[in-house]
Formats: sequence, structure tokens, C-alpha cells
Amino acid sequence: MKTGRKCLMTIIVFSLLLVFASTAISGNDYTVDPVHSSLVFGIKHFGASMFYGRINSPAGKLVFDEENPKNSMVEISVNAGDVDTASEKRDKHIKSAEFFNIKNCPLISFKSTNVKKISEKEYQVEGGLTFLGKTRTIKIVVQYIGSGKDPWGGYRSGFESRFTIKRSDFGMDFMMGPIGDEVQIIISIEAVRD
Repeated sequence: MKTGRKCLMTIIVFSLLLVFASTAISGNDYTVDPVHSSLVFGIKHFGASMFYGRINSPAGKLVFDEENPKNSMVEISVNAGDVDTASEKRDKHIKSAEFFNIKNCPLISFKSTNVKKISEKEYQVEGGLTFLGKTRTIKIVVQYIGSGKDPWGGYRSGFESRFTIKRSDFGMDFMMGPIGDEVQIIISIEAVRD
């Protein structure tokens, strides 16, 4: 009986190691390179123009499985305190409770729940966008830009998405009217394979 249990435990442990090893060497896991990734946002200002800013240093992980896209996933986050509009005074106001409220909600994040291929270079990604403590489900189209080796022996893949959200969906309603409700977002991610 003890021998049987010992064999069973050995089989279970060996099976788990095989699963772990196959996952570890799959080559589909990536880490976002914050230096070569960008998040740009645009919003209508007094109905006269589009104003653009950025949030620096996106971070996160992703799994990119070209053969089985449903196995792909992405988790991206930015520190709202890293907003950069080329004006220190404006950045301070954007970080306040009237807009980004970085004291209570420092992170903006997205976590995918479903990925499917819709064309040769495009994927529909569905997931939860968390902003100002509220999570809303969004669907975005992500373009696969390409992949290649870098000079340091790494392997990189790049993706870009352009989509629009409403800030009011997340409870941000300060200066609604003079400042638009719709926010255009461009996120470009370069990630290094682990």
C-alpha cells in the first residue's frame, strides 16, 4: 500500500514537473519593456482642439501564442502619477482628485479575459480596464507589429492598439463639456521574451 502511494505521488510530481517545464520553455511569455513602450491619450479641449499627453513607463506581462490565440493574455499597468503633458502645473492638476486621483487610485490597469485572431495581423482582445477604482469590460483591436532579435540576444515582439473610452464611465466628470468625455488612447507595447 505504501509503495503504491509512493508511486502515485512520484507520477503526480513528475507530471506536474512536465507541465511546468512545457510552460516554461514554450517561448510565449514576454515582459513589457517600459523604455520602448508608449501610452498616449487625447481629449477634446473647449471644443476647439485635441489635446495630447502621455503616461510614461507602461509595465506588465503578456503571453503571445500565434498558433493558439486563445492561450494568449495580457496584463498592462501604468502609474497615473507618471502623466506627462509637458506642463508641470497641468500635470499637478491632472494628478489631483478632480482627475486621476493618484493619492487613492495610483494605478491604471488592463487584464485580458479573451483573445481571438480576427485577421493575419489583428486580434480582438477583451478584458477589464481598471481606472479610478472602477473596472469596466472593453473590447479592443490589437495589431501585431512584428518580432525580431535585439543586439543583446533577446527576442522582442511589438503590438499597438487605438481605442476610445468615456471618462464618465469611470466616474470622472469634472469639467464635463469644456473638456470632452471621450478619451482617445494609443498604446504601443514592445515586449521581451522571457
